[in-house]
Amino acid sequence: MIKYHKKYRAALLSILFSIPFLPSFAAIRLPQLVSNHMVLQRDQQLKIWGWAKPGEKVAVSFIGKNLRTVTGADGKWLIKLPAMKAGGPYTMLLKGENQIALTDIMIGDVWFCSGQSNMVLPMERLKYKYADEVANDNFPDIRNYFVSTKSDVTKEYEDLPTGKWTPAVGKGILEFGGVTYFFAKKLHQKYHVPIGIINSSVGGTPIEAWISEKGYNDFPAYQEQIKKFRDTAYMNTLDRSVANYIRNHPPTRSSEIDKGLSGPVKWTDTTYVPKKWHPFFMPGYWADQGVKGLNGVLYFRKEVIIPSGMTGLPAKLLLGTITNADSAFVNGKYVGNTTYQYPPRIYNISADLLKPGKNIVIVKVVSTAGKGGFVPEKDYLIKAGGQQVDLRGDWTYQVGLVQPRFSGMSADEMNAPRPINAQNSPTGLYNPMVAPAINYAIKGFLWYQGETNAGKAAEYAKLLPALIKDWREKWGQGDLPFLFPQLPNFMEVDYSPGESAWAELRQSQLKTLSVANTGMAVAIDAGEWNDIHPLNKKSVGERLALWAEHLAYHDNGLVYSGPIIESASLEGNEIALTFSNTGTGLSTTDGADLTYFAVAGADKKFVWAKARIEGTKVILNTGRITQPKYVRYAWADNPEGANLANKEGLLASPFEIVVK
Repeated sequence: MIKYHKKYRAALLSILFSIPFLPSFAAIRLPQLVSNHMVLQRDQQLKIWGWAKPGEKVAVSFIGKNLRTVTGADGKWLIKLPAMKAGGPYTMLLKGENQIALTDIMIGDVWFCSGQSNMVLPMERLKYKYADEVANDNFPDIRNYFVSTKSDVTKEYEDLPTGKWTPAVGKGILEFGGVTYFFAKKLHQKYHVPIGIINSSVGGTPIEAWISEKGYNDFPAYQEQIKKFRDTAYMNTLDRSVANYIRNHPPTRSSEIDKGLSGPVKWTDTTYVPKKWHPFFMPGYWADQGVKGLNGVLYFRKEVIIPSGMTGLPAKLLLGTITNADSAFVNGKYVGNTTYQYPPRIYNISADLLKPGKNIVIVKVVSTAGKGGFVPEKDYLIKAGGQQVDLRGDWTYQVGLVQPRFSGMSADEMNAPRPINAQNSPTGLYNPMVAPAINYAIKGFLWYQGETNAGKAAEYAKLLPALIKDWREKWGQGDLPFLFPQLPNFMEVDYSPGESAWAELRQSQLKTLSVANTGMAVAIDAGEWNDIHPLNKKSVGERLALWAEHLAYHDNGLVYSGPIIESASLEGNEIALTFSNTGTGLSTTDGADLTYFAVAGADKKFVWAKARIEGTKVILNTGRITQPKYVRYAWADNPEGANLANKEGLLASPFEIVVK
């Protein structure tokens, strides 16, 4: 579908090879984004920029266009290319006192994607859930640029950390974030243009780190904090204070030793004979199985019967997810470890390790805080040769080391100087991971973040619009589409109406739809109660793509959103709720009665309300609430069973609204 302009490539390469190589001290240099395999934004004026020595002449040749400039006294240069239609692959020749040829360049649509871990969660982590896509997809015109992590609160950077453009071909697919991959795939398959993804995300980070200094103009407290970051004397004094404190307060070493390592035979050895080990049912948390307040090092052991058909073959050990860290051993041999709680444990077992009959699996778990154990409702098994052995059930365990309980900080510790955690501080990630990209023309933004800010919903309701305004002003392309998923369902289900920090954050996200050209994908069915990194990234990516089709591609013939609450009015002893985005009508996802609606009076003591659909409205029976003032829907960390949708199957957003 995309024409390959061979004549331009051949001509440019002939020029390149006719020019002698010059010393590198005079070389023009390009930003990381401007490189081989890049996707440039169609139908937009393009900026190509870089650095060279002051006063150096720079020329750019691209698709028959030849443009020139001269670097300024600061050694910077910038050339503007006219808007161009989708196509490629092309070659770009850049010439100063040296020359650079960039190849395999596509022109299409570029999306700048940012946030925390659920934005960056890679297809590598999802390859078992989406095995078919990983094995069979082949989209060379979808490209991903993953920005490596860097943080700095002291200054804005001119260039991104090292990175590269990777096509969605073969193992390259595994480098994409799951949400961005399915988003790009859906758009590419519908519009048949190249799609470029710039993924600049860092797990566990707050929204504050992603906003520029100027973006905080309406936030005096943050302005004061940033002012200190820019004060070299203040920062140097803080660094010295922290260094002095560490030098004068060396960490104390525990006299406790890990019994599993200190005896004549290690507990992981096949010759070790366990004595007085305790029963444990896998999966689960030991705090729920009769052990109180225990953190430290624990060893878990199970004798597993392996059929002969699974031996002599490479195998995999799946251990769900574990709180917090673990090391796994099969028949005394170490097979893998994970250092923190979130990744799925999938360890390779060599072909010579399993034997017919009894095999011994040992899992060493290090738990530092909270409830330690094996997360329920995950896969715990050994797989080989198309067969598998379930590891759930009876295990035994023994404590190798008990971590002393935290007794609180001393006054000296409480007053100790703290180093600045740049990636959690205002501007700390914007400076090196966003600012260097603002010259790069884009189609719009994807933003997946909010988990870290749950608990500060009122502030988030101000910060998210501030970030949107900030980024749009920095890119200077008008009100670019800004798309984000609402927080998914997470944590335990509560069957009574109650308060929820995650629901409050979702309400702040819902309010952001009042900002022009924004779109929100509802995802309260795409999470997992026991995993803050749910695997269903396809639904989220494709729902975001629906919003993109509406806002960025102006496809007005589709239903792109689930129902969004508009008003609540008292009609006799009932409340009528009206919605936008009802599509071809309201419905339920399961054909059952509506659930998860609650009403309250001025005291905000909520009770469940019976609800029914009447045309394009939902009608609530107020029950024993005689003067209803508030209505909530799906107001919970994990609103399992919330089932209002339109007939196109897109879920209604959770909400709280005042009855008029």
